[in-house]
Amino acid sequence: MISDIETSIAGVLAGNHRILAKTITLIESSLPGHQAASQTILERLLPHTGKAVRLGITGVPGVGKSCLIEALGLMLVEQGLKVAILAVDPSSTRSGGSILADKTRMGNLSSDSRAFIRPSPSGGTLGGVARKTRETMLVCEAAGFDLIVVETVGIGQSEITVASMVDFFLVLILAGAGDELQGIKKGFLELADALAINKADGDNLVRAGIAQRDYQTALHLLRPASPNWSPPVVMCSAKERTGIDAIWSIVLKHRDVMSASGEREANRRRQALAWMWSLVEEGLRDRFDRHPEIQKQLPRLAREVENGRLPPTAAAGQLLAFLDR
Repeated sequence: MISDIETSIAGVLAGNHRILAKTITLIESSLPGHQAASQTILERLLPHTGKAVRLGITGVPGVGKSCLIEALGLMLVEQGLKVAILAVDPSSTRSGGSILADKTRMGNLSSDSRAFIRPSPSGGTLGGVARKTRETMLVCEAAGFDLIVVETVGIGQSEITVASMVDFFLVLILAGAGDELQGIKKGFLELADALAINKADGDNLVRAGIAQRDYQTALHLLRPASPNWSPPVVMCSAKERTGIDAIWSIVLKHRDVMSASGEREANRRRQALAWMWSLVEEGLRDRFDRHPEIQKQLPRLAREVENGRLPPTAAAGQLLAFLDR
């Protein structure tokens, strides 16, 4: 196992895609032996992380996330940058399987040696974000990638989860498809560092322009999350490759502004601390689920709560007390 760990570390630092993929598979494994090895690898790789731009991209299904990501990735690799795409696929609630079709949707980008596309099943975690996405980001940074893109499935709470692990959060909007009403929600807008109206081409160009003005007005009514940054609204077309360079320029400008103010580093420190607490909560839940006495008493207590013979607070207190024994 020690030789495997050393091989993984050396291979990741050398940018070997095959070893990188195997290392991510190890990190995603739930086997205790694999988890211990992955923690050793992550600790050794940590000094080599932190230099990449971390970009989260979300939007409802059909907005063109994969198409836009491929257009952005192709533009950047042509400029000599290395791009890693972490695409979180929805897992089946019955079989645990996932679609894992991003390499098919990004065929041109996936064939480029300067790009790495890793589809990961969400495993049913909150918001559809893969349980090990944060660890995978660090490994890709250690492998020397300049941009790490996390693409979400675009369902509900996934936006909040991804926004808590990236430097820049881009929300894609599809004009004329009912997205306008969703976007006006205050919480939805507050997450975004920029909004991009995608498919702004052909007959949809006029509608995209109207949507752009509507969102700009809505954003002006909100107090920005950062005193140093006001989220812009841009139009783009992933199909025609227009507006992609403008999006990248905005991402770089945001990095420079936030770095100069100290917010970028402060945000990353807060994210790391929040990550620690989420792992603590996750670990406690795992201990709860594996505790033999809890599993023995849980069906009885659940029936008593369900039948109204025991208050939920009392049942929860009895179950949690087993963790102290």
